[in-house]
Amino acid sequence: MGVTGGSCPFGLWHVHMVWSGDLVMQVRFLREPAEGPAHPAFLRYLAGNPDALAGLSSVATEGDSVYARIYRAVRAIPYGRTATYGEIAAAAGTVPRVVGNAMRTNPTPLVVPCHRVVAKGGIGGFTPSIEVKRALLSMESRKG
Repeated sequence: MGVTGGSCPFGLWHVHMVWSGDLVMQVRFLREPAEGPAHPAFLRYLAGNPDALAGLSSVATEGDSVYARIYRAVRAIPYGRTATYGEIAAAAGTVPRVVGNAMRTNPTPLVVPCHRVVAKGGIGGFTPSIEVKRALLSMESRKG
């Protein structure tokens, strides 16, 4: 199966995705749409289906690197819930700063739901905009 790419809107942003079969290679939030249709699972997820992305895998979780262990721990956070950087660090055998770095470089947000990782005393950060994180958490809190 070949590599496919496309996008769908999410508020003022567009979710760009690149995938092959059930393996997602890249997800980005950009202001402009991409050519091509979105993967149907992303459309279902953004419509509020909590289980829509469960059948997808991510290149980020492959292997046994520290980042892969972090991404697998983040993937285990249930829809509508959050975990702190410290909780993820403990689960992956590392420290919160490394978790923050992994979240910043996550190649497949939503599949690896880094928006569910929050700071002990607040929401934490999110690339490209904290407003995207707030919108995703709000969407999930209504259905989760």
